[in-house]
Amino acid sequence: PAPAPPRSSASASASASAPESTPTPSGPPATAPVDPDGAGTLREGASGPEVTELQQRLLRIPDVYRDGSTSGRYDPTLTAAVARFQLWYGIRGDETGVYGNDTRAALESRTPAGTT
Repeated sequence: PAPAPPRSSASASASASAPESTPTPSGPPATAPVDPDGAGTLREGASGPEVTELQQRLLRIPDVYRDGSTSGRYDPTLTAAVARFQLWYGIRGDETGVYGNDTRAALESRTPAGTT
């Protein structure tokens, strides 16, 4: 009869530790704030080859990003150029100055790849 109580306390401690392990899956949602707008969305503060490609494409649109930099940094000048492109071409669906899916589709349709 003595072994029965330890077995029940062991199962009680196992069930008590289970709720503690439940909050651990907060790892994957933590990556969401990094790109809240969805994959491929660029905004001020971003940097890298995707930003350089955006800058190069905008330079091919007359007067939108005149003498703009291709530094690969999404700076206020680039934000203004993206906002100008969105305004001039009637693009809706993305925040002003944010390079999201709608803006990307419109810019890519006007600037075919490979013509840098």
